[in-house]
Amino acid sequence: MTLPPLLFALLIWFIGTAAVVWLDSRPAATFRTSLTLAGLVAIGATGLVWWSAGDDSLKGAYLGFGAAITIWAWHEMSFLMGEVSGPNRAECPAGAVGWARFKAATATVIHHELAIAATTIVLFAITWHLPNQTAPLTFLLMFVLRLSAKFNLYLGVPNLSDEVFPEHLAYLKSYFRKRAMNPLFPVSVLCGSGFAVWVWLVAQAAPIGSGTAACAGLLAGLAALGVVEHLFLVIPVRDAELFRWAQNTKVNTKVTKSETMI
Repeated sequence: MTLPPLLFALLIWFIGTAAVVWLDSRPAATFRTSLTLAGLVAIGATGLVWWSAGDDSLKGAYLGFGAAITIWAWHEMSFLMGEVSGPNRAECPAGAVGWARFKAATATVIHHELAIAATTIVLFAITWHLPNQTAPLTFLLMFVLRLSAKFNLYLGVPNLSDEVFPEHLAYLKSYFRKRAMNPLFPVSVLCGSGFAVWVWLVAQAAPIGSGTAACAGLLAGLAALGVVEHLFLVIPVRDAELFRWAQNTKVNTKVTKSETMI
């Protein structure tokens, strides 16, 4: 039965996003402490990935998934709190198009993307040739979904959800483009949906209660969430409204698209 992994993926994603939103909406003076503590938790989660890599049971899959989301949340905090982004923290130069615009946009986030890529490599390295690959696969899927969302925002979508950015990230919205559609968007949704269906079928075919079934079910849930996040880019509904309750209203009363996990 693949429903429990799907629900678990939704629950962990929701809790993780809410926690990041809450911490990011607190006073800037708390950011360094939050990042340090979250970093220690992420190190512990990395150790958990290594420890559970040999466990191909149901429990091992859940542990790997939860650990990967925890590590991902720390990376998201480092970006949203302005600690790790890129060398360019200026608005898009007036009149910049083509390669010039792409280089400037890439320079706003390149350090963060490289940090995520390096972490992906580390997770695969510490689980290499071991049966439980849930953690590295989860982290890689999050990375791909994130890149897809960013490229779609860069190319242009109808719903940017950029009304209010954290002050230190406000320059990013100058690199977004509002368009009715872009060529990448249908490819992103089609590939994401196809992957979700494929891993769902893998989960259905695997022995009930096995680690393989759980891993595939968790990935299916995460992929489906990624597709939904992409759809929010084209429909007039603000997905960030789901997490308004998690905001520290004394500091900021709005949640932005940049504060969601995917």
